[in-house]
Amino acid sequence: MADDTAAGSDDDDDDGSDGDWFEAAFAADDDDASETDDASDVDADAPPDADIGRARDEPSTAADADSADPETFATAFGTEDDTPSGDGPGSEEGLFDDDFADAFAGADSTPAQPPDGLADDNSGGTRTFGFDVEGTDAPGGGDFEDPEFDSDIPRINVGIEGLDEMVQGGVPERSLLVAVGEAGTGKTTFGLQFLHEALSNGERAVFITLEESRGRVIQSADEKGWAFSEHADRGNLAVVDIDPIEMANSLTSIRNELPRLVEEFGASRLVLDSVSLLEMMYDDQSTRRTEIYDFTTALKEAGVTTMLTSEASEDNPFASRYGVIEYLTDAVVVLRYIRPEDFRETRLAVEIQKIRDANHSRETKPYEITHEGISVYRQANIF
Repeated sequence: MADDTAAGSDDDDDDGSDGDWFEAAFAADDDDASETDDASDVDADAPPDADIGRARDEPSTAADADSADPETFATAFGTEDDTPSGDGPGSEEGLFDDDFADAFAGADSTPAQPPDGLADDNSGGTRTFGFDVEGTDAPGGGDFEDPEFDSDIPRINVGIEGLDEMVQGGVPERSLLVAVGEAGTGKTTFGLQFLHEALSNGERAVFITLEESRGRVIQSADEKGWAFSEHADRGNLAVVDIDPIEMANSLTSIRNELPRLVEEFGASRLVLDSVSLLEMMYDDQSTRRTEIYDFTTALKEAGVTTMLTSEASEDNPFASRYGVIEYLTDAVVVLRYIRPEDFRETRLAVEIQKIRDANHSRETKPYEITHEGISVYRQANIF
């Protein structure tokens, strides 16, 4: 691992820690799903504090990372495989053999089943929002680059009504997507809704968060009617919370283990919220590019359709914070604020910058975040 991480130098001696911080970060604690703290008052998409990430019971240090208990990672995925991790440069042989599986405890080999009575509750419809409405028969998104576009690549829906209509035929399976946006634009909700689509179809999914606790993520989804707690109890969903500093220090081992563990879990979709916190761990731009490139390569090797969330640049709402991740992904969706001079209320708008191997609209469409998730109003245009 690079020596320039914000966590400090790896030269610290092993302090004999029992690795409780690491087990807590990955363990699927049954109590997390029922947390009733102040989650409802917290914006899931709010930016982290200056000290990076949520408050934890114990401080994160490089020394802690080096002394992590090697028997908590693999159990997060519910696997007993003791196969050592890859032999690539910098790999820490066997470090995560039993670690990552803890967050996935309870998963078995039976097909995933959605909870009883679970229904797709995404909403849509025609709304004005201070925008020009085309009419009820207007095509979703419209303005496709190639109306005759055709492909044999298997495709999936993102799970957001209105946005799916802006992509002709759907997003190619196993793509790597990124949602870029400012604070409060719904990036985390976007990721949760993306997984809800898979879970409601009886598939399995993984949510890795560097910002919130496992319980708070599950509660946020439950409040929108997506039954994440039930999916987690059934072993169809794994929610893993990791401190960004610890992830940066251990990224090589996680990178080596992730494809195998995700495959064994049987996930079809994965979300990482957010990649910006991981990028923040590296002061050197060259190191940042290399580490993030290697990590996105591992995500593609995992064989799942993956969505990352990323903070937007302070100077450019159309670019990510560090201007790296959009070049490493297959699809870029931008969530941003619209503040026209003649509108009193700030609006939200979405546009698709790119999707490889897909025909998509390049129009900008308004959307709304409600208690049921994100709805894109494809029949409305911005003046």
